[in-house]
Amino acid sequence: MLVLFDSVWDPHPKLGPQRAPRPGVHNSGWVQGPGADALADPRQQARLEAYVTGVVRAFANDERVLAWDLWNEPDNKVSQYGNGKVVPPNKIELVTAMMPKVFAWARAAKPSQPLTVGVWQNAWGDDAKLTPIEKIQLHESDVISFHDYSAPEVFEARIRSLERFGRPILCTEYMARGNQSTFAGSLPIARKRRVAAYNWGLVQGKTQTHLPWDSWQRPYVNGHQPAVWFHEVFRPDGNPYKANEVELIRKLTR
Repeated sequence: MLVLFDSVWDPHPKLGPQRAPRPGVHNSGWVQGPGADALADPRQQARLEAYVTGVVRAFANDERVLAWDLWNEPDNKVSQYGNGKVVPPNKIELVTAMMPKVFAWARAAKPSQPLTVGVWQNAWGDDAKLTPIEKIQLHESDVISFHDYSAPEVFEARIRSLERFGRPILCTEYMARGNQSTFAGSLPIARKRRVAAYNWGLVQGKTQTHLPWDSWQRPYVNGHQPAVWFHEVFRPDGNPYKANEVELIRKLTR
């Protein structure tokens, strides 16, 4: 599932070699695309359109591509990078205006695979309570996708709220142990309700997403480690972080 745009983390991407991740900080090297400057510049839209149609057209009939996730968490404000301020300040309005165009650009490339943009916050059981961008996400998507890092009962309630659209459902991010989102809690529910489930992370590595989100405020340095890993399944040597989790995954997907 290829992701074309992303509204999360560093709003000022640059070409060329990337800076090293910040020690002890969750996912500190991730960048947004389009970045703040391109998003706020209407002259950039022709370039962005060419990117979308070019990539989708190149893989439009490739059996390795299950679906196109056109924009990851498009309305995520990620204020960590603006000292508490959203960059650009009218980011949500800009993304909301561009979202229908991105769907149109991708469809113009005639992909054989479905398109989606996942919802990730608020409640989705009532159209009247959806934000303008959520309405576009849910009504334009060929298959419904969502993120959830919550306890099992919330995870199942969110699935139920999306079943009203009558389309296949994919949870494209879940599993954050310190946030009560676990394999044991969520994966049996996903199987029961026939929802695809993509957990965040596989092997502990330089993205440092085994560390929790609070590492942005309090980096885990000088030997300090969290009581429980946030994401990831395996240690760098290939051994599982929790053997019982790996066995559960094998059992439920066998």
